[in-house]
Amino acid sequence: MTTNRTTEGATSAARKPTPVDAIATDYFARSVELSPTDATYLGLPGHDEEYDDFSPAGWEAKSALRREFLARIEAATPVDDIDKVTIAAMRDRLELAEQMHEAGLDEMELNNIASPLQGIRDILDLMPQDSDAAWSTIAGRLAAMPAAVEGYAVSLASARDRGLVTPRRQVLAGMQQCADLIGPEGYFATLVRGAKAGDGPLDESVAQRLATGAQAGVAAYTRLREFLERELLPVAPEADACGRERYALLSRYWVGAAVDLEETYAWGQQELARITAAMEEVADQVRPGASVAEALDLLNADPRYVLEGTEALRDWMQSRADQVIADLADVHFDIPGPVRRIECCIAPTQTGGIYYSGPSEDFSRPGRMWWSVPKGETTFHTWAELSTVYHEGVPGHHLQVAQTAYRSELLNVWRRLACWTSGHGEGWALYAERLMTELGYMDDPGDRMGWLGMQSLRAARVVLDIGVHCGFEAPAEVGGGAWDYDKAWAFLRAHAVDSEGKLRFELDRYLGWPGQAPSYKIGERLWLALREEMRAREGDAFDLKAFHRKALDVGSVGLDTLRAAVLDEL
Repeated sequence: MTTNRTTEGATSAARKPTPVDAIATDYFARSVELSPTDATYLGLPGHDEEYDDFSPAGWEAKSALRREFLARIEAATPVDDIDKVTIAAMRDRLELAEQMHEAGLDEMELNNIASPLQGIRDILDLMPQDSDAAWSTIAGRLAAMPAAVEGYAVSLASARDRGLVTPRRQVLAGMQQCADLIGPEGYFATLVRGAKAGDGPLDESVAQRLATGAQAGVAAYTRLREFLERELLPVAPEADACGRERYALLSRYWVGAAVDLEETYAWGQQELARITAAMEEVADQVRPGASVAEALDLLNADPRYVLEGTEALRDWMQSRADQVIADLADVHFDIPGPVRRIECCIAPTQTGGIYYSGPSEDFSRPGRMWWSVPKGETTFHTWAELSTVYHEGVPGHHLQVAQTAYRSELLNVWRRLACWTSGHGEGWALYAERLMTELGYMDDPGDRMGWLGMQSLRAARVVLDIGVHCGFEAPAEVGGGAWDYDKAWAFLRAHAVDSEGKLRFELDRYLGWPGQAPSYKIGERLWLALREEMRAREGDAFDLKAFHRKALDVGSVGLDTLRAAVLDEL
């Protein structure tokens, strides 16, 4: 029986697509046409030899599409609660993206981690590389790379002419990344050397086409490096801070909720103090009387936690991910069959970090956890990394993203595949780490120290990111007064457990990508608050598994929209 009211947690096959679903689906299809890289990321065929138009005209075309669909969604009448969420989510995502476009933030985007400079190359990692046909497709996209990079440079120049230039530190990072890509041991050279069709060599014509495409990539990034040095570096500001007004916009975009920046800055410092005290308690468990630094040395020296080589690292990731899926399925989560498969991979890049890529819509390409191992790093310590496996896999990003992708009977394609909010997604992943500690998976002192170390980093960057960009007074432990790079570095080093190289990269990330890094910890805070609000409302009837199912079935919307949807307040 069809009803006029369908809750987000329902899975009834009776729900028929509505006019609101049709609007969202149309927006999805047309936005993918404007973004072939998004199509590849989502596993949609037909665009794998193309790139987005990264020129000002390309950004304006995306803006025009958003404006058209904002008008259409405002005129739409919801049929049920799912429609209400779709309207709220589209309004939130599209309006904020428009505000960022009007501020020129898309044209000027350049940082050390997530700008078109990286994205144009990174998308190749998600393309199949197992046959002559697959390598021929990669060669086709490589041939299109120069135009994409040139369009990006035109946008950077256009933004510069409006007085919008990313800070000097980010320009220098971009120049170095270009140099790393084009060198004799860089990405393009190693791509050609390592290309195979299954277990054998490539067809000669494909190999030649690939080599030609790689040369085009080298030429494109060579020109981009020269452009950055010649056209941007001389006018790039020395100051890293983006300013309070811009930061407030970026924070709303990343979190999907307006947060009180002063209150959150103070909370971050309080949370950091709490985590530091917890780390001191765990250090005493590692060895009575040990300091945190001494405990870390002991854990690194303990052979129980040591892995040698990237193959061992990948196998360990896979085994832990598979085990937790088996443990949690049907107990704490409803995990559909296709979602129970995750593939752990060593990334072809060497920038450091771990990330997740979602499955294709038909699940022929599974969700994947990628580890980008820095050059020369061959020894890994599981105590420091277990919480990250839970963060990227299950119950973190894989469960969140893949389960949403699976809910075709409930959500339109835009809700399932293209609506992503960092505060929701990364907040859930931190919530997932915490849940695993609540379920007893982090009781080992080493594993718990690793989790707390990552929690310390996430809390530290709330303080650092908001403080630097908004101009708040620095904490007394680094001398108070105005933040600068040296104070930021000292603060990060005092509260993060990692190598200097990784932390330098992390600090540059916070300085060049304002508002994104705090969305993790702020998102976790809001997820936990929502859970406790539901617990208080339902009392003894509260069911954790049901809460997880209802909340995840909403999809990755902004956190204000999530709260309203879960509490039935839209």
